[in-house]
Parts: sequence; C-alpha cells; structure tokens
Amino acid sequence: MAEKEDKQTETIIKLLTEKSVMKQDVYSNTIIVFNLFKDLLSDKADELSKGISKVDQRVQITYKNINLQSMQLKVAGDMLDFTMHSNVFEFDPSHPMFKTSYVKNNVYNSFVGIINVYNFLADSYKYNRLNDLGYLIARIFINREKRFFVETRTQIAYKYSSFSEKEISQEDITDIINELVFYAISFDLFTPPFDAVRQVSIYEMQEKANSGALRTGKRLGYAGTEGSNSRFDDETNL
Repeated sequence: MAEKEDKQTETIIKLLTEKSVMKQDVYSNTIIVFNLFKDLLSDKADELSKGISKVDQRVQITYKNINLQSMQLKVAGDMLDFTMHSNVFEFDPSHPMFKTSYVKNNVYNSFVGIINVYNFLADSYKYNRLNDLGYLIARIFINREKRFFVETRTQIAYKYSSFSEKEISQEDITDIINELVFYAISFDLFTPPFDAVRQVSIYEMQEKANSGALRTGKRLGYAGTEGSNSRFDDETNL
C-alpha cells in the first residue's frame, strides 16, 4: 500500500514539475509581453498626439494604465481596451495548431496566455453608457517560449496566423498596435435602419437624458427596446 502511494505521489510531483511549471512560465511570459504592450502603447499615444496636435487639437490621443492586467488607448472617438487574462489555456484538439510540427514535437507548446483587444466607442466610457457594445478585434496568444500568434479580422491576420518562429519582439508588437489602431479608425459607426429603432421606452428616454442610455455600438448604431428587432450588429464586419 505504501509503495502504491509513493508511486502516486511521484506521478503527481512529475505532473506538477512538467505541467504546472510550464503554466507558470506561460503566465510569466504573458505578463512580460503585456508590459511591453503597455510601454509601446504609451509611446504610440505620445507619438500620435504630437502629430495630430499640429493639425487639430480637438482630436485627442491618450493612454491609460488601468491595472496589472488592463489598459486603454483612446484614439479620437475610439477606445481600444487591452485585457490580459489571468489564466492559461489549451486549445481544443480540433484546432489547426495541433497539425503543426511545432506543437506535434511538444504538446506543451500549445498552452497559451491571452491578451484580448476590444474596440469600444470612447463616448461609451465618457458618458458611462454601460449597455454599449464593444467588439473583439484581436486575441494575442503567448506560449512558454514567448512565441506568439494572433487571431484577428484585421489585415495582420495573414502574417501572424500561426506560432512565430521566434520570440515576440518590440517590432512585432509595434506592428500589431499600428494595425489595430488603423482598423479601429476605419471601423465606422453605422446608422441603424429606421424601423430597428422606432420604439423606445420612457425609462430609456429618461435614462438617456442623464447618460445617453440607448445602447450603442459601431455596427449597432444605437438600439431601442428589446423585442423591437433591434439587434442587428454585424459581426462579419469585425
């Protein structure tokens, strides 16, 4: 009985040594990369702010560090919200990643930390419109070797669709930031169809007077009451 228990303990220690240590490495790498994003986003905000202030000082570019795992870049009427997840994830076995030699050689290479990037309207934060919608425009995955890939519908999708051959660099991050900013600026607010917003409640109008409570999103325009066929956000335009 004691021998069996010793073997079980040995197996658990082995699993902790291999898998749990690997996950700690992934998490540490994700924090390092997220902090690089923070530095480069701050620099980008300064660069863009100086450039646009010579043209029109009404256009505001600002960076805000929220906490260890969250930050924002405001670009004119857009807000890019960067959030680092606190957990480490594995891909579903059907994911194309498992067909690559990189993952086949070591399945632990497929475990990743995630940085999510959402695009909101800056006014959603300014006027505290809590019902407003944001759109996920990119997910950046970092593994134990600090190699990365990006899921996105922006123009950089083709460049970073599989794990990189090297560690993520400042040049890579700068490229990603530039493309995300470009995409957010180009991703415009659509006016909704008239019939989709023809109904609104007294409550919503009263709330609107205080905070602009009619729900707004770039592909939503703004929406009226539930049940009025008002949900027409077009995710294909992400």
